[in-house]
Amino acid sequence: MSGSAAPVMAPETGAARSLRDRLLGLRDRLVGDPRFRDWAARFPLTRPLARRRARALFDLAAGFVYSQVLAACVRVRLFDLLHREGPLDAGAIAPRIGLDRQGTLTLLRAAESLGLIEGRSEGRWGLATLGAAMIGNDGLTAMVEHHAMLYRDLADPLALLRRGPSEDTELARYWAYARADAPDALQPGDVGDYTALMAASQAFIAAEVLDAWPGLGARRGLIDMGGGDGSFLRAVAARHPKLDLVLFDLPPVAARAEARFAAAGLGGRARCIGGSFLDGGPPAGLADTVSLVRVVHDHDDGAVMRILRAARAALPPGGTLMIAEPMSATPGAEPVGGAYFGMYLLAMGSGRPRTAAELAGMLAEAGFAPPRERPTRTPLLVRVLLADAV
Repeated sequence: MSGSAAPVMAPETGAARSLRDRLLGLRDRLVGDPRFRDWAARFPLTRPLARRRARALFDLAAGFVYSQVLAACVRVRLFDLLHREGPLDAGAIAPRIGLDRQGTLTLLRAAESLGLIEGRSEGRWGLATLGAAMIGNDGLTAMVEHHAMLYRDLADPLALLRRGPSEDTELARYWAYARADAPDALQPGDVGDYTALMAASQAFIAAEVLDAWPGLGARRGLIDMGGGDGSFLRAVAARHPKLDLVLFDLPPVAARAEARFAAAGLGGRARCIGGSFLDGGPPAGLADTVSLVRVVHDHDDGAVMRILRAARAALPPGGTLMIAEPMSATPGAEPVGGAYFGMYLLAMGSGRPRTAAELAGMLAEAGFAPPRERPTRTPLLVRVLLADAV
């Protein structure tokens, strides 16, 4: 949607809910009956659907194995090798990735079945579409490597769910600010790894966000709250050379950004301010626009309200707040918000995925007008809401 708030669906009447519940109950009883499933798998008209459902259920059960095949390919740099020197046969690949011939063949066949690589003539292997998409995709490669922590935290998912948000997970220790009592007192060594991880994937996200809101260049200035090492603002600077830029983040993070701005020749244009948006936020009067890029979903509701109020305090009436992040209940990407980010943020110990409607309610409470959504090319990864200060 462009230029308007997402529509609010009218609530179902009691009669409509009752009918829907009865129909869904009938469906559940049928699908849950082994005799019906056996019949559906044999009957010509229902057989294709039954097979798709069986495949989908098996993929859910086997998903961890699939992701580990991808992780193995990333760790041995298989995609880079085939991009640089391919196609190659297994005998040529094996010594280059540090596996024997049998292990290499097992990995190659597994990767082929997932659409990452494909067989070529004379027993050689080359990149398939998904493997080719990994080339130069530093953000995705970094996340594949990073997921090793998440998998260890999810080794016993029920234990994690029973325990709830905790500091006793690898992800909670990795994202040091998430559970810190005084995040602005964190030291440079506490923030380096996660800042680098966010920066690795920021270029693609920045392009999506900036394409979604070309009018940003007509604004007076932009404060990027939680701006990390300045990757997003560097992309903004290249796209909109007349826009004044301010980065606000924890002191050791802001210091990293300042060094990167200087190296990029932006030292006289981009200002860095160290502080916590949970404790006051940036000063007022510096800009007419504030951005929160992949920030809000990392925080619990109470912290989000403090962040939004800090953004409102930094803006003049009529100023604009931009929220850019993945959101729950995104059409066609429901598992990303509900399953992936739901469990990831639980292991991280802070935050939760939210729908656009939930964010609209929080924005209203913080002093903003109803938000309008700007369409992005890949809403699975990022959606953009714009809300004006009232």
